[in-house]
Amino acid sequence: MTRAYRICTSCVMDTSDRMIRFDDKGVCDHCNNYYCHTLSNWHTDARGRQELDRMVSAVRAAGKGEDFDCIIGMSGGIDSSYLTYIAKAELGLRPLVFHVDAGWNSQVAVNNIERLVDGLGLDLFTEVINWEEMKDLQLAFLRSGVSHIDAPQDHAFFATMYKFATQHKVKYILTGANLSTECVRNPVEWMYYQSDSRQLRDIHAKFGSRPLKTYPTTSILWHKLWLPYVKGIKVLKPLNYVPYIKEEAKALLIERFAWQPYPQKHFESRFTKFYESYWLPKRFGYDVRRVQFSSLILTGQMTREEAVAELEKPPYDQQAIGQEVEFVANKLGISIGELESYMALPLKSYRDYKNQRQIYDLGARVMRVLGLEIGGKR
Repeated sequence: MTRAYRICTSCVMDTSDRMIRFDDKGVCDHCNNYYCHTLSNWHTDARGRQELDRMVSAVRAAGKGEDFDCIIGMSGGIDSSYLTYIAKAELGLRPLVFHVDAGWNSQVAVNNIERLVDGLGLDLFTEVINWEEMKDLQLAFLRSGVSHIDAPQDHAFFATMYKFATQHKVKYILTGANLSTECVRNPVEWMYYQSDSRQLRDIHAKFGSRPLKTYPTTSILWHKLWLPYVKGIKVLKPLNYVPYIKEEAKALLIERFAWQPYPQKHFESRFTKFYESYWLPKRFGYDVRRVQFSSLILTGQMTREEAVAELEKPPYDQQAIGQEVEFVANKLGISIGELESYMALPLKSYRDYKNQRQIYDLGARVMRVLGLEIGGKR
């Protein structure tokens, strides 16, 4: 039975999220989770600053005598760029800027990374993923019919960073993940967990054509248990402890570093731009702008009326989408017709392939009980 369409009266999440629930006032569970759980555990005032100061002291102590005291994974996007600025200019840390090149960097992203690194006097380490393996894995995901075709790129980013930290005995990884612009998370049906190596291997085994000899992999147990509790490598989210207003951060970066903005969050990657603006909404009806705008609505950075007006516009540039499709097809070494044929495949989800969803659900419950994780549901 088809569910009647409904949209939240507070944010702009709607029944394109099949698991969404509404209360008697029409407010969705994303919003209620934010008001009932996230707000009470998220502090950007003096309490947050005290916690941040403790973090900074620990990072400095761990890196004493070393060339750098932490690593920051940087994509060139707004969150990681602003984090890099905060870490060096305001917190006085000595980060190594870490970038993973999976073959899809936009020129704007390359420019932004260089401008931040040069402007702040930092060192940049770039790890290049084997393109033939990355291409084969991405094609496998396209052929599988699932929605989360960006998982190979995201998986490689995290796995490479964790591997580097382990090899070089770096105790702290700083990430731009934050509640200010990401308190509403993408539903798991839209974007399944990118770190599920069991699913990644299963899809590649069924649809790939070459062995993954050098492609880096991680796993939920490795980076959630082994790294933090055995190896002592911790992932920190400093932006959760300072006031972070997206437009103000953007203005600062533009003024001080000639940083170039993107039309939408995550568009620093050409593949992610194609995936989030075209593939997801056209093939599955999932518009990630709903998630992004809802986060900004809840944190007071956007009105619901503004979000509704933006959502009336197409998620992609209708004049340029043909060129984007052609670029992606050429990059993957296939015809436009073949790429478009994947758009017509039967719709699949992570449930259609081997996965570790139960482990993720159990871990999330434990983390919440222990107060180690706050934020939106998936």
